[in-house]
Amino acid sequence: MAFSERVSRLKSSLIREILAAAQRPEVMSFAGGLPAESMLPAMDWSALPASIGQYGMSEGEPALREAIAAEARALGVPCEASQVLIVSGSQQTLDLAAKLFIDPGTEVLLEAPTYLAALQAFQLFGADCIGVPQEADGPELGALREALETRKPAFAYLIPTFQNPSAVRYSEAKRDAVAALLDEFQVTLIEDEPYRELTFDGGSATPIVTRLKKTSWIYTGTVSKTLLPGLRVGFLIATPDLYPHLLRLKQSADLHTNRIGQWQALQWLGSEQYRAHLVELRSFYRTRRDAMQAALEEHFGDLASWEVPQGGLFYWLKLHRPLDTRTLLNPALAQNVAFMPGEPFFIDPEANPGYLRLNFSHVAPERLSEGLRRLAGVIREAQAAEAA
Repeated sequence: MAFSERVSRLKSSLIREILAAAQRPEVMSFAGGLPAESMLPAMDWSALPASIGQYGMSEGEPALREAIAAEARALGVPCEASQVLIVSGSQQTLDLAAKLFIDPGTEVLLEAPTYLAALQAFQLFGADCIGVPQEADGPELGALREALETRKPAFAYLIPTFQNPSAVRYSEAKRDAVAALLDEFQVTLIEDEPYRELTFDGGSATPIVTRLKKTSWIYTGTVSKTLLPGLRVGFLIATPDLYPHLLRLKQSADLHTNRIGQWQALQWLGSEQYRAHLVELRSFYRTRRDAMQAALEEHFGDLASWEVPQGGLFYWLKLHRPLDTRTLLNPALAQNVAFMPGEPFFIDPEANPGYLRLNFSHVAPERLSEGLRRLAGVIREAQAAEAA
């Protein structure tokens, strides 16, 4: 059978496979970025108008686009509703951007590590991905300058607020420096902020796009982490030179995003109800973050190093004695524990062994310690076998 040449680059999603394997109720899953089901808000559908069942605009519901533009302007993002495109989760933004910019061999710049699904989307279209190492407060600026200067990537894809998987939040100084470099080398920025609202220390920093003066940009977000992932409602905001192309690509993909989900998102965004929900959500996840920190200190203190995340949904661990953590998946599942190996978050997985991403939002605190105890046991056993 004759498939397109890009199908040869199509990789299965390890995270989706792990989530499928972790569906059994007895499995304690630290794998996905799943919101806690107890914190999914109750939705009122009683006022849903019948007209929402009809086809809609490719751009999205006008009132929702206005609401998102208003929220973005409050963050300092210079935009109008005419620059907002409603997408089927922010994952669709990555697909549209890949279609817009990438031919086989096109160079794109990413953080190392980076969001696994972004890496998959860009590599599917044949991108030559360039990784810039992360420091505790953002990318290593010397490496970033060198990559921009010598490689001239088509765009930089960055997650500056509670990065997935590393949980890094760029400092204000790093955001300024990154913006200045992107302007200097005229490299388009795709800024992905799904975790912005999940801050535990009250700190915040304005998006990098608010600091750009010359270059084009796409800013993308979602309601999946704060409302319901099942709504599949995300958004992108783009500079006027990019927006028409992204809209046409959207039209060729799915006509429009789920209107029923858009209507529900509009009932929440910008409302007092939503603000109160975010306060509850932050408090709930802060408690779970703290519970995981205590359990990690107990069970992983001699196995790994990590930073305490100030927001988001993940811990990012580096083993003191690296091994390919993908080899731990089946032994962990045999112990009814699931986690996300760190290797697939890197452009070259084989060169980056010994990392784990652990989600703290999904497993209840009373089960969390037992799950981490079992996972630590699996790691110790594997390290002992390797040393034998």
